[in-house]
Amino acid sequence: MTKEYAIEGMTCGNCVASVKDGLEKLKEVRSADVQLAKKKATLTLHTAVPIQDLQQAIGKYKISNVDKVVDGASVDEVSDKSLAAFKPLLLIIGFILLVTILSQYPLTDFSIKLWMRHFMAGFFIVFSFFKLLNLEGFASSYGMYDIVAKRWKPWAYLYPFIELGLGVAYLINFAPIITNWLTIVVLGLSSIGVIQSVLDKRKIKCACLGDVFNLPISTVTIIEDVSMVLMAAVMLF
Repeated sequence: MTKEYAIEGMTCGNCVASVKDGLEKLKEVRSADVQLAKKKATLTLHTAVPIQDLQQAIGKYKISNVDKVVDGASVDEVSDKSLAAFKPLLLIIGFILLVTILSQYPLTDFSIKLWMRHFMAGFFIVFSFFKLLNLEGFASSYGMYDIVAKRWKPWAYLYPFIELGLGVAYLINFAPIITNWLTIVVLGLSSIGVIQSVLDKRKIKCACLGDVFNLPISTVTIIEDVSMVLMAAVMLF
């Protein structure tokens, strides 16, 4: 993936060399093309990298995201609110929904709470699977908007394993009160960063399905997180 960033504060060739050297020291950056005249840097990335890491790498110069992807998905594609942009997410949730409903076939004594428990088990296990396919890529994307991961990087690496643990806990009905409260806290905190990003109209990638799909942060992501929090709350009563 290749992305462009605006760079402020460069005045000479030494500045360009300093910025280029700092950026290319980051493991996520394959190469950096820094241009003094246009005051920009074009980065070829192995994986997404939080803007705060780029800023720390270049020191006194200021870097800002111009929300443009040169190679790969364009910003218009990333920020697309059409159903096509969310097709992978909707398909996965649809399959989980179908399987968890059919698990109570022939549905004569259908239990809403049992369905919610099965749905949450499937949700957490499947979503953690996609995150773990590229843990480094997920952590980089998640750290761009999550309020905890921004301040404590290990949280982004722990999060998929916490999701997997919650999925197994729901599947075997382990300590329901603890499991539901943990879900409320974990996804409640995750929702805050998503809501802030949507309100700020940031055009960034959602990490809900890890680094596999190019999904935009949007109200769909908010609904996804808040719905899980509400289901956990309902199951407490």
